Amino acid sequence: MIKVASYNMRKSIGTDRRRRPERTLQVLCEIGADIVALQEADRRFGERSAVLTQHLLSEHSDYKPVPFGTKARSMGWHGNALLVRKDATVLDCEAIHLPALEPRGAVMADVRLASGTVVRVVGMHLDLSGLWRRRQAHAIITHLQASTHQYPTILMGDLNEWSAQSGCLRDFASHYAFAATGKSFHARRPMARLDRIMASRELTITDAGVHDSLQARTASDHLPIWATIKV
Repeated sequence: MIKVASYNMRKSIGTDRRRRPERTLQVLCEIGADIVALQEADRRFGERSAVLTQHLLSEHSDYKPVPFGTKARSMGWHGNALLVRKDATVLDCEAIHLPALEPRGAVMADVRLASGTVVRVVGMHLDLSGLWRRRQAHAIITHLQASTHQYPTILMGDLNEWSAQSGCLRDFASHYAFAATGKSFHARRPMARLDRIMASRELTITDAGVHDSLQARTASDHLPIWATIKV
């Protein structure tokens, strides 16, 4: 049994308009997931530096970032990043290039947990346009199907899909099961399920929800979502 989480951390700028990375980290520690997919984890301009620095993670958490090696000071790819526990082993990782009009991407890693379980994890932040979201979903699905090695797969991220069942949700649902996480946006008054967790058919989602704590309501405009999964 593993616990995963997805969080659009909004570069650690909270609903109080203050950038406080330590508050983001506190929310992640509250959830206590084994693997976390982050969106908007890097600053948008300049060197696109990671908001959660290596020092902050190593000294104040049980997490380490998956090293995608895209930019020297970035944690991920187009703001997408993955965190795993320090006792996990990253077997392989890569950035997935997506068709887009604006900078968009996804990240993928094969992770061996301390228990010995190996899972493939994909983190994503899809487009605001429904047409481009469907193209991006198709690109991710095709990339996974073409992979030489196949592992039980978990997909997480901010899909930016406001509809309940159509669009890219229908595309993903043909291959993956959705966790019933609940509404995560806006953090102060959740009205939409923009953030999603999906799992391949050989996995069983046993529980899921939205992490709605006092810190989470102010740390970002999204609430983090989580799921427990039986491998």
